[in-house]
Amino acid sequence: MERKVRVRFAPSPTGPLHIGGVRTALYNYLFARRNGGDMILRIEDTDSRRFVPGAEEYINESLKWLGIKIDEGVKEGGDYGPYKQSERRDIYRKYVKQLLDTDKAYIAFDTPEELDATRSVTSNFQYDASTRGSMRNSLTMSKEDVEKLIEEGAQYVVRFKIEPGKDVVVNDLIRGEVKINSSILDDKVLYKSADDLPTYHLANIVDDHLMEITHVIRGEEWLPSAPLHKLLYEAFGWADTQPQFVHLPLLLKPVGNGKLSKRDGDKLGFPVFPLEWHDPKSGETSSGYREKGYLPEAVVNFLALLGWNPGDDSELMTMDDLIDKFSFEHCSKAGAKFDYQKGIWFNHEYLMKKPDGQLAELFKPTLEEKGITGYSDEYIAKALGMVKSRANLIPDLWTQADFFFTAPDSYAEKDVKKRWSAETPGIMEELINVLEGIDDMTSANAEKIVLDWIASKGYHLGNVMNAFRLAVVGACRGPHMFDITELMPKEEVIRRIRKAIENIK
Repeated sequence: MERKVRVRFAPSPTGPLHIGGVRTALYNYLFARRNGGDMILRIEDTDSRRFVPGAEEYINESLKWLGIKIDEGVKEGGDYGPYKQSERRDIYRKYVKQLLDTDKAYIAFDTPEELDATRSVTSNFQYDASTRGSMRNSLTMSKEDVEKLIEEGAQYVVRFKIEPGKDVVVNDLIRGEVKINSSILDDKVLYKSADDLPTYHLANIVDDHLMEITHVIRGEEWLPSAPLHKLLYEAFGWADTQPQFVHLPLLLKPVGNGKLSKRDGDKLGFPVFPLEWHDPKSGETSSGYREKGYLPEAVVNFLALLGWNPGDDSELMTMDDLIDKFSFEHCSKAGAKFDYQKGIWFNHEYLMKKPDGQLAELFKPTLEEKGITGYSDEYIAKALGMVKSRANLIPDLWTQADFFFTAPDSYAEKDVKKRWSAETPGIMEELINVLEGIDDMTSANAEKIVLDWIASKGYHLGNVMNAFRLAVVGACRGPHMFDITELMPKEEVIRRIRKAIENIK
């Protein structure tokens, strides 16, 4: 009987969630939903030295903002918990004992200083079948000596006993068959008595088995550990229920070679974290996609196409579209260049598609920050609807629409020089009289009346209209002038023209 698909995203709370980790979570989610399966969030916090306060909350908030819904986890609960590895010590001890009792692992007492000394005299030293016989461990010591050291409180680790000369074959859904000889693997540490916690390798295997994970979807950097993990499954007698491995391509620098890093984002001006991060240790603040003004659906669409394609020409895809099309058959083996400019393009496209009312809700915090009140939801939505084609990110909406909410205090110098002459104030006084006589300020009606007046006076159309725009907007920019004056109260339009006559020299 085919098992229900169950995947897990298993980050460590050691800092903010990198955008590469976000893509891993997204691919897990898309695959699970595509196959009617479950998405589990497991917190891998066995490395207590690297734990960062607030990181776990950051992970949860990031996934929620992006619309990646978790079925089981620390917050959601579930039948396979606890979902935090530091709360599973008793479970791991049982499996450490099983490996020791079946001679699949052994206890090692070598101190860090002893290991460093060995490395200093043996180049490329590796703790394995060829060297373990000369080290301080339960394979070279008597049972009595081992027990005595443990009773005395000596710190130790448990190492996996890898038998050399065995070809280990891992089948990966993206990379196909990966073969490695066990002789090149070292006897990995699986457990440390110092903190009574397993290492990643043991905890990962035990949890994936007990949580009935069917597919392990993770970054390419974990590919070298796949043979070890397969050997561990075999050591426990779980070979028949071993998950299918999927190792995703790396996210690469936009410029140059190598893996995408925070430094790349800092240098080129784009975030590498989903949300803004305040480092509790250094006090440093790192930018996030949310705070930069990206829409979560645009970030999801952009990330999905870094290393995967839908098999057709589709580019703009909702989460439902992505779920419907997702397959590892269309994943690349090669790393994907992080084209952050393409991410900006996606955001522009999603801003354009966003209903004006929803944009208004996203824009209100900007008005609140600037102390601007008194505008109706309808007014805000219509203003943004006129300028959103000129915006890439949410903050751009203020740059493009500011004049709808606050009168200009200064005027673009180059436009003043080009568009404002000695005759302009008199013409603007005439324009005020024309506007005061218009009862219907709808765009088409006002435009006809004003253009007829300009023609009747023999004025230069471009000079008058650009001076009009300069007075109301503060610069020769913005949408159609009469669309602006239809939305803006007539009294405000006239007040701004009078202010410009008084202030522009």
